[in-house]
Amino acid sequence: MSRREEWRKVLQGELSRWSSMSCNDVRAELRTRNVYEVVAESKLYQVEVELLEDTPEYLHVSVAVDDGSLPASIRPESESFRCRKAKELQR
Repeated sequence: MSRREEWRKVLQGELSRWSSMSCNDVRAELRTRNVYEVVAESKLYQVEVELLEDTPEYLHVSVAVDDGSLPASIRPESESFRCRKAKELQR
């Protein structure tokens, strides 16, 4: 498996974890941390989560993963998702 494929696998797991949270939970987590490390298959990966947009209807969140190696980590594997806010919170 290539380095990028390994990063992609970790990214999918982190995307799944973050996108399963409520918008309030995402916002709360991002207040305390947005960069952290995870271990997968005995390897260390860096994860960065960033709030891209906070609209009345949704949060747009980016998740990026790399292994800290240069120069490859200059362009991490990344993806974004939207978290729809609950209707009662939009009033």
